[in-house]
Amino acid sequence: MATSSLNISLFAIIYSFLLCVSTAAITNTPPFNKIYAFGDSFTDTGNTKSLSGPSGFGHVSNPPYGSTYFHKPTNRYSDGRLVIDFVAQSLFLPFVPPYLHSKNDSSHGVNFAVAGSTAINHAFFVKNNLSLDITPQSIQTQLIWFNQFLENQGCKQGNHSGLNCQAALDDALFWVGEIGVNDYAYTLGSSVSSDTIRKLAMYTFTGFLQALLKRGAKYVVVQGLPPSRCLPLAMYLAPENDRDNIGCVKSANNQTYTHNAVLQAKLQDLRKQFPQAVIVYTDYWNAYRMVMKNPSKYGFKEAFKACCGSDEPPYNFSVFATCGAPSTSACPNPSQYINWDGVHLTEAMYKVLSGMFINGTFSQPPFSYLLSRKRHQG
Repeated sequence: MATSSLNISLFAIIYSFLLCVSTAAITNTPPFNKIYAFGDSFTDTGNTKSLSGPSGFGHVSNPPYGSTYFHKPTNRYSDGRLVIDFVAQSLFLPFVPPYLHSKNDSSHGVNFAVAGSTAINHAFFVKNNLSLDITPQSIQTQLIWFNQFLENQGCKQGNHSGLNCQAALDDALFWVGEIGVNDYAYTLGSSVSSDTIRKLAMYTFTGFLQALLKRGAKYVVVQGLPPSRCLPLAMYLAPENDRDNIGCVKSANNQTYTHNAVLQAKLQDLRKQFPQAVIVYTDYWNAYRMVMKNPSKYGFKEAFKACCGSDEPPYNFSVFATCGAPSTSACPNPSQYINWDGVHLTEAMYKVLSGMFINGTFSQPPFSYLLSRKRHQG
């Protein structure tokens, strides 16, 4: 939707992509020196483990989480790597360490994402007695952490031109993972409308992005919301007659589609406000649905069933026995499953999606354009 406004010719896109790929392949020189990541459990690489609560997320510290790649739990919500991990590897950078693990080397970036996070501040959910939200950290919390991190690096608020700020910001990719799915999920069954959630979430999230851009972010990737109602949890809870043409929960996915449309319009406004920055939208919605329409094309045999769960048919999922609990088990071949634990995805699916974002046509403008701009600007 936003690509046409950039007036980038097809030839320029193809040329810049080939140039960036070939240069990186020859030199292995990272186009970025660091990555700053934000988001929820789809992006969290371990911050939840360091929090005093909530206790409801403790299962991610148990096997079989992390079994595919790391061969042990790393407090990632998958059997292995996430999109942010594949992004780091594609840019020849180490995995982005969680902010709350103070002993980690932060010279190549920091991950501020927290599982369960919302776009709307936690106080809203408390005020409206929405007890499903047990995670007090929101995207605003992550912004506060980011500012504290910069302060500790000697980059003070209001002074963006110093050497410390240049070192912290100029060569950084800002990867903003999806945020907002939890906002809608926490209001299920309540009197709070999805329109209210969308307006509030968009207001706080836009403010968050403006703060990053004002602080000096030049290269920002923003993930849209995935079709979360294709997840076993949603399928388990919804009536069987509420399905769309690919078998997902129709009513809730419509609300996500609307959210993404509004988000893309907001990003276009931000591009006008901050013409010096490159703001890329990754189309999680259509990339995910592309895989769901033809899973076997991407190597998947199970589109809806969770790999790790309770063995309860038809989705191998129950809200009373989640992956990591003693009564659950994991499938022997996670790479054939799209879904890992009923809510999160397998490493195999994250790998497919990251490829569609980085090398495919599901980023607007293309990720290759961002790389070419970075190399041109030095």
